[in-house]
Amino acid sequence: MFRSLNSVVTVGRVHASNPLFRVKGYGALLSKPNIPVFTPAAFITLGNSQRRESSVKDPTVQVDIEGRPLYLDAQATTPLDPRVLDSMLPYLTSCYGNPHSRTHAYGWESEKAVEVARKQVADLIGSDPKEIIFTSGATESNNISVKGVARFYGRSKKHVITTQTEHKCVLDSCRALEGEGFEVTYLPVTKTGLVDMNQLEASIRPDTSLVSIMTVNNEIGVKQPIAEIGKLCKSKKVFFHTDAAQAIGKIPINVQEMNIDLMSISGHKVYGPKGVGALYIRRRPRVRIEPLQSGGGQERGMRSGTVPTALAVGLGEACAIAQREMKYDHMWMETLSNHLLQRLTSIPEVIRNGDVQHSYPGCINLSFAFVEGESLLMALKDVALSSGSACTSASLEPSYVLRAIGADEDLAHSSIRFGFGRFTTMEEVEYTAQRVIKHVERLREMSPLWEMHQEGIDIKSIQWSQH
Repeated sequence: MFRSLNSVVTVGRVHASNPLFRVKGYGALLSKPNIPVFTPAAFITLGNSQRRESSVKDPTVQVDIEGRPLYLDAQATTPLDPRVLDSMLPYLTSCYGNPHSRTHAYGWESEKAVEVARKQVADLIGSDPKEIIFTSGATESNNISVKGVARFYGRSKKHVITTQTEHKCVLDSCRALEGEGFEVTYLPVTKTGLVDMNQLEASIRPDTSLVSIMTVNNEIGVKQPIAEIGKLCKSKKVFFHTDAAQAIGKIPINVQEMNIDLMSISGHKVYGPKGVGALYIRRRPRVRIEPLQSGGGQERGMRSGTVPTALAVGLGEACAIAQREMKYDHMWMETLSNHLLQRLTSIPEVIRNGDVQHSYPGCINLSFAFVEGESLLMALKDVALSSGSACTSASLEPSYVLRAIGADEDLAHSSIRFGFGRFTTMEEVEYTAQRVIKHVERLREMSPLWEMHQEGIDIKSIQWSQH
């Protein structure tokens, strides 16, 4: 978890304008030689104490890597921002009161901290703090939203709309509702991953209670037209829920302007702690839900259970930092993604999955034709990457998101997701590009299909015999 100053100085130079390095103490540490400095970039390490040189023209650019791979899987999780950790520490040690205990100072100080965090989350999305409830994460928030709204209004409205590319927890929640007698419409998406607004409008019925469509897709980074969807749902008097786990703190979101009724938030996707999330539920006009669990009635009866003070404080601080630094972070993501795409699209037969114009730059999903994605991942042991959602990547089945956008099965099997974060450096991206190019060329040289393709043979026209 520590890196030599050589490496840290490189990070500081690359991110000279990053507010992280203006935090009290960082500047002094960076200016002193031979002092091990902990930063989230310390996670960028890789096998056997070797130094790998980058081909970036600046001769001072290098990546020191020891023990662990470089991290480019920011859609799965993000490292805890050290400023978030600082905000949490008092509530992990001395300020341990139950925030729901209102008879003594221990409870009062914890309650105050939770309410400050609630306001920080609300400020990021343009809501009232009273509209924020703390949960264990986006999965729970999605379950509460989809099941809670459907069940509350279920006597008169038995129809829910979602898309085929939603996160698994939304799809599984909808399948659970189908088992209870609800009808669910799973909208297809276009080849670029976007919802067809005309098709969505045609799917809304008088008995539709909820439309649930994610803001940014976790596998291909596509940004849905959330404001248009919200406007349509409002005009049809249908509640609109969006899973914003991959969008919060990364792109501007205002729940009032976008007519969002419910929104799910995850802590660990925005450089906060794991095990905490939030759910925005509109109060005016009021959205009613049926709680999923019984208990002490905390969080206005919508989510019983003691709020974990330290985790809530961490989420609040992460949202406050994101609000201040979102513009810078987004510019940095664009810089990194442009460089990676420039390098990797120089390889023939590389396809970018998802809409190029409507996507979050920190999530790049590429298919490398005639290369098995799992083989490429195994070859890239010194870079932490993913072939898709962390919730489903253990399966060898091709991504259901890529299948939904019409990708051929062989291309779906050859996809890799590159996820950049706040602390990703240009050196890491360049190093990754070099490794990918090297291994794609090596794996293709071993492929008879690639050789046939080079000779101009149409692989799809071949009728393979079955034995």
